[in-house]
Order: sequence, then structure tokens, then C-alpha cells
Amino acid sequence: KDILQGLPGEFTVVQCCTCSLMRTNPRPTPESIGFYYPDDYGPYLGTQVHEVVQKQVSLARRVLRSFSKRIIHYNTSTLPAIPQGRMLEIGCASGSFMHQMAEQGWQVEGIEFSEKAALEASQLGYKVYAGQLEEAPLPSKQVDLIVGWMVIEHLHDPVGGLKKLRQCSKPDGWIALSVPNAASFEFKLFNDKWYALQLPTHLYHYTPQSIEKMLEASGWSLIKIHHQRVLGNFFASTGYVLKSKGLKKLGEKLIDFPENSGRWNQLLYPLAWLLSLFGQTGRMTVWARCDS
Repeated sequence: KDILQGLPGEFTVVQCCTCSLMRTNPRPTPESIGFYYPDDYGPYLGTQVHEVVQKQVSLARRVLRSFSKRIIHYNTSTLPAIPQGRMLEIGCASGSFMHQMAEQGWQVEGIEFSEKAALEASQLGYKVYAGQLEEAPLPSKQVDLIVGWMVIEHLHDPVGGLKKLRQCSKPDGWIALSVPNAASFEFKLFNDKWYALQLPTHLYHYTPQSIEKMLEASGWSLIKIHHQRVLGNFFASTGYVLKSKGLKKLGEKLIDFPENSGRWNQLLYPLAWLLSLFGQTGRMTVWARCDS
């Protein structure tokens, strides 16, 4: 069930016996999926620029948002420096990441499903298409970088979407995507109570192997998978379990952990770092480039 927002419906996760890709079944249609994205949907509120400025940002969020700085100087020989250029963000929500990149000299534009969130982002002065990726017009000029933070799992046709994004990209362009890691111990441990499962808005559930196959089928070459060093999913999932057993108050506190963890993330970092070495944290960031 939708345990994130409590909206009606029951859904199943199925897995392909051939390629191992997991998907939600049945799933809302493109016409009905908007019901599961109310205006107070968390990512819409959490990416409002005034909220980001006013709120003390936890280490987990800094890891994600500092990508705007680290993307130019990523600590690996396989990822060269990316000079400032044109960037497209899919699922840009209310625009905080685009705003940060623009302040560093990038020319940015976005695509956002929610009309309300897209309006907030456009009011910052950025070009944002309100609607689904499949229907969005191509940018007037090809881009150097495409990013999508916890977005690709929401697409009805991810291969088609990634192929379209490849058309937007320069021949040597990059794409960076963050997705939940369904191969982590968290999914095996919590199953339907896994915080990152988020049915039915998450239509696909990726492992490192299946996301690589998805990228290859779309004309992208995987360069690196970075397993994020955060444990927010684990504590929020524990909260769902406790809440289902009648411990509502304690459960809700843990469910809010990813947003309000503060210094706990610093204390838990050594464990998260160790788990990331084995690919066992619940989130991963995938880097790929256009096939030549």
C-alpha cells in the first residue's frame, strides 16, 4: 500500500526472470498517476529555495546537494572535470538544485511533472517545462549535463525517456541519476515496509545490474556507481515497522529521520561508509556518458 501518504490502492512488485528488472504491477496510468503526487508531496516542499535557505541542512542532504560542487572535481580518475555549461534537470521540483548550479555559472533549465512545483521553479527565473518527460520539448541547444535526483524510478517508460535525454545531450555529455538501491540489504530486510519502495509512485526498482542494462539499452555507457553513505532509509523503514505494530509516536519520529537526522548522520557515517564499500546502502548515484 501507499504508506508514504496513505492514499488508496494495493500494488505488487514483480521481477523479470530474464533481465531481473523489478517493477510495480499494477501501476497507475500516466493519466492517473497525478493522484499520488499531491501538492504537499515531500520533494516539492523540500526543494523550495526559501525552505532550503532557512532550514539547517543535514549531512545527508549536503552530500546530495554538494554534488553541484563535486561534479566538477569528483574524486576518481574515471570522471574528468566537467566545465561549466548547459544543464537540464529532470524532476527539478521547486528548483533548489537548479538554483545552486545557476549560482555557480551553469545555464540551467528543468522538466517537472507538478505544475505547482514547476511554477515555483520558473518564478526563480529558470525555464521549466511543466509535464511529463515523454511530452517535453527538446532543449533548443544540446546540454553538457543531465541530472535527475530520485526521478528515473518514477518514469512509465524509462528506456524511452533515457533515449530522449540522449538526444538532448552533446556527444560527450554526461548524465547523473540517483535511485534507490533495491539490491541493498534494506529491501531484503524490510520488504513492503522499505522506505525507498514508495509504491505506487516508484514504478521501477533498480539494482546496479538492472540500471546498467537500462542505460545500455538507451545509448548510455555506465562510468561509475557511487553508493551514497547515508542510512536514512534504514531508520525510516524501522519507523514503518514500529508504526505497523502500534508504536505510532516512536515510528513517526524514525520515519522523519531522513529529513531531520542532523548530526546523527555524522555519527553514523563510519557504518554507512563501510556498507557503501559493499554496495549495501539504500541509495546510489549513477554516472554515465553518451555512447560514441
